[in-house]
Amino acid sequence: MAAAQDTYPKIGHLKDVPAFRAHAASLGLDLPIDDAILSAADGSPLAQPLDVGGFVVGNRWCIHPMEGWDGNADGTPTEHTLRRWQHFGESGAKFIWGGEAFAVQEDGRANPLQIGVIDDDVPRAERGARDLLKTLLDAHRARFSDTSDLLVGLQLTHSGRFCRPRDKKKLEPKIAYHHPILDARVGIAADDDSVLLTDEAIERLIDNYVRAAKIAQRAGFGFVDVKHCHGYLGHEFLSAFTRAGKFGGDFEGRTRFAREIIGRIQSECPGLMIGVRLSAFDHPPFKPDPAKSVGGKLGPGIPEEYRQHLPYYYGFGCNPNDPLEMNLAEPIRFINMLAGLGVRMINVSCCSPYYNPHYQRPAIFPPSDGYQPPEDPLIGVERQIQAVRQLKAACPNSMLVGTGYTYLQEYCPHVAQAVIRHSWADSIGIGRLVLSYWEMPADTLAGKTFHAKKLCRTFSDCTTAPRNGIISGCYPLDPHYKEAPEHAELKAAKAELRKRLMVQQTR
Repeated sequence: MAAAQDTYPKIGHLKDVPAFRAHAASLGLDLPIDDAILSAADGSPLAQPLDVGGFVVGNRWCIHPMEGWDGNADGTPTEHTLRRWQHFGESGAKFIWGGEAFAVQEDGRANPLQIGVIDDDVPRAERGARDLLKTLLDAHRARFSDTSDLLVGLQLTHSGRFCRPRDKKKLEPKIAYHHPILDARVGIAADDDSVLLTDEAIERLIDNYVRAAKIAQRAGFGFVDVKHCHGYLGHEFLSAFTRAGKFGGDFEGRTRFAREIIGRIQSECPGLMIGVRLSAFDHPPFKPDPAKSVGGKLGPGIPEEYRQHLPYYYGFGCNPNDPLEMNLAEPIRFINMLAGLGVRMINVSCCSPYYNPHYQRPAIFPPSDGYQPPEDPLIGVERQIQAVRQLKAACPNSMLVGTGYTYLQEYCPHVAQAVIRHSWADSIGIGRLVLSYWEMPADTLAGKTFHAKKLCRTFSDCTTAPRNGIISGCYPLDPHYKEAPEHAELKAAKAELRKRLMVQQTR
């Protein structure tokens, strides 16, 4: 593994495109980079329309779904949630992928304030969904007039191993199979089958996915995302090699959960489009290197000991004999299977922010429960871009959204333009970046001045906050959060973490 983060050049310190290009070349990366940011009037590839199953999306910018830990206890949105959706509408992006992680049932919430269907109160959940969509559409219409080329979805989710439905600091996991490393992380004993979802419980859960899809359709959403990423339940089923019964084992069994949900939605919600956000590859969990965690500072990430579990049948899209190596054979098969079912929209992500965040969201500064990056984060960006490129070549009937662009900062549009120009992806997704500089797509397409001071610098406070039970947001750059009382809570939580690390290191 490489050295700790302070040895890596920060993107903001690279003064121009030639310097950025030289840095990428020094790492041996194959990263396309345009010399200049083009406006729509100048023929930007990002301004091109995109046909998605007969719906023409107005441009190639996509907003990833968020999970703000900021809803009401009854599953409805708060002013914080609505403010974020207003910004989605003002962003200028014409593709809003899922917008928010919407829990299909109460015990599947990632936190006690996640929006969704709570207490089986469908009318209330539908009112909340309508409020979200109306807020976004009103904001988009006020700024851009036309919403006819704006496609908005709702992400349907069950958090599986990472459920916290009642206490923001207490996990109440529901799992597809026992994982030899992750079970211990979330407090599951190897012989505790009480948290293992039965086939009957899964069938009821599928019913609730369909119930949530009906809510989304009645509320006016154009599509639903059947979430299969980031270690949550849908993703976990794809690696359920060791699960007995019809929802595990071979490829047919491990994809049954997705197929049954999709088939039911298609049958019971005619006209509602479906997408899948997919972690296309996964790797073993990482932890801070204890030998290099000094002075209250986390060490660089190293993989947990996985060799005793070889062949490693606990990841999707990795080589079981060398699970640190990507293997896209099954992800390609899965995406092509989805296309055969009529599901063409795929938002490609990877791994999990819970157990190996440097793969999934490259950053120079780690979240509180993470580790220092074990590689230059630009390597992580290029890894995701190249994975989407390979999938795009192998899955010609699918529309692929790329992920991992926030870390590029000033050079995000330069790379995004080039990726679309070369047809390595169909759409460019951005997530964390939108929290601080939500107008970036609009400014880019209009040829306006690029506001570097608003750019996400991957401080990871938007992740550290919810990890400590605090609402998510850009505390360093957005005055709304910078001046909020939760900012003091976040500072105290980070100070307490540093204190605990110091104590641990002196033992």
